[in-house]
Amino acid sequence: MMAETNKTMPACGNPSAIGGTRTRFGCFFAAVFLAAAGAQQAPPPAAAAPGTQAPNNPAPAPANPNAPETTTREEPATFKTRVNLVMVPVVVRDKQGHAVGGLQQEDFQLFDKGKPQIITKFSVEKSGGKVAQTVETPAPKEGQASDAALPADTPDRFVAYLFDDIHLVPGDLIRVRESAARHMNTLGPTDRAAIYTTSGQTQLEFTDDRDKLHETLSRLMPRPIGMRGGSQCPDISYYMADLIVNKNDPTALSVATQETLLCSSMDSTMVSSAQQIARGAAQREISIGDQETRVSLLVIKDLIRRMSAMPGQRTIILASPGFITNYDVQQDKTDLLDRAIHANVIISAVDARGLYTDPEFDASRPSPMSAYTGRMKGNYDRDAARAQADVLAELAMGTGGSFFENNNDLAAGFQKVAAPPEYVYILGFSPQNLKLDGSFHALKVNLKEAGGLTSQARKGYYAPKHLSDAQETAKAELQEAIFSREEMHELPIDLHTQYFKASDVKASVTVITHVDLRHLRLRKVEGRNHNSLTIVSALFDRNGNYVIGNQKLVELRLRDDTLEKRVDSGFSVRSSFDVKPGTYLIRLVVRDAEGQMMSAANGAVEIP
Repeated sequence: MMAETNKTMPACGNPSAIGGTRTRFGCFFAAVFLAAAGAQQAPPPAAAAPGTQAPNNPAPAPANPNAPETTTREEPATFKTRVNLVMVPVVVRDKQGHAVGGLQQEDFQLFDKGKPQIITKFSVEKSGGKVAQTVETPAPKEGQASDAALPADTPDRFVAYLFDDIHLVPGDLIRVRESAARHMNTLGPTDRAAIYTTSGQTQLEFTDDRDKLHETLSRLMPRPIGMRGGSQCPDISYYMADLIVNKNDPTALSVATQETLLCSSMDSTMVSSAQQIARGAAQREISIGDQETRVSLLVIKDLIRRMSAMPGQRTIILASPGFITNYDVQQDKTDLLDRAIHANVIISAVDARGLYTDPEFDASRPSPMSAYTGRMKGNYDRDAARAQADVLAELAMGTGGSFFENNNDLAAGFQKVAAPPEYVYILGFSPQNLKLDGSFHALKVNLKEAGGLTSQARKGYYAPKHLSDAQETAKAELQEAIFSREEMHELPIDLHTQYFKASDVKASVTVITHVDLRHLRLRKVEGRNHNSLTIVSALFDRNGNYVIGNQKLVELRLRDDTLEKRVDSGFSVRSSFDVKPGTYLIRLVVRDAEGQMMSAANGAVEIP
């Protein structure tokens, strides 16, 4: 027989903000529940067909005739995990800039610090999430009804507009806000959009209400963390401050000192005092800039977590002038990219500065007090502008997205970056003899036969400073499957649904998982046929927001005669949820311990 343990995930309201408290995702991670791995174990012995003994195993000991076929345990099954697997999204384009499909694993070469790597994981992602399909249900009983047809406006694409109001200046924010509004008017009926900001102060969760989107856009304004005030003396940028404080650059300190002497009307005998003032100004700018950068990266990372819970194609459009990422935050940036890749979230970016203006010709900037100071500061500003753009390009290229820069037609920019490439190849490899030192590893992807094709790929990663936790890695793998729309068919399962409407405000949905025993791998132990299944059901609302979910662990310990009787009929597991009437998307994921395989199915139900 079988035993099942049941864990129900709490219902979650829509969080009102991405930034702020940690509890906004506490419900989400409770939803992920999936304690999918305990202590990591060796792979199980080779499994045998139902009712037969696994090959190369010693003869089973006689079974205790009094041992129950039904057992219950609280801990979930253990699954294999991928430790230190580096994922590299690659977009291949032809001479016209169109994404190219049809390539295979053997068409790629991958290098880590110039050393060729063995590609151990290969997949192809196509744009346009798979539409959930309604499944057939058993004949409804009195007071029940079978599944409704999937509504035509079922969401399959989620676009998050992320405005970097921490770094945007008023003029750029107005232009980018107007361009975003024009693009939102082009969204289709199956698109859902949300608005987030790096400050966390103006937000709107995913919706198809265009009026709410435009009303939220109108409230956007710059919200820098540090109030720098008007003209500064000396006027030190974050880029220069990083050179002075973190890199001990004597030239940058000399330029800042000279500016301090000039703008403070200090004479040449006060160089030491001017240098102290310059160092203090650089330290203040570093403190503010570091905080702004860390907050921006944290908000993007949290938004990726939020997006990973959406059942479809997921794109973040980051509208920003860019920001500097010094050495201290490089590991945070690598972690952010890894999360986006594993969650199938594409980050695209629009450089909100538009056509780049050389600081030397920017009339809004104060005139330099000396030719030397002005020339050197102009050089630093140009380097800073490139560094700010680099982080936007890195986020886009590292996740398979697009980057729009140096162009004032921001409306065209939104149109370009909102459309993900038709094909994204995901290459995975496990670095050999990886040193846990946090060092940078440059990546390079080549096509064995380019033939005029070009490739866009992640430029590198930072080595971890400790090994990945097996339990967290396995949990992430199952989380990825639950919040995807891709259907998988490694295990023989069927999904059926029923609902019962008790009143205008109360209803229940039952998700029925049927498992076919004929094609399920079973392991013979002491005369019993063993396997453990983790069955996860989750409901999403019509905007793709997670509502409630359920996890069940089914342990099979079947005698041969029981297996023979049930092999044709299989077995079913029911999970029920109390909900309000409405339209719900259903996601079912089943994974087994013996075969290390997983299946996933989509469904929908509409309760009038």
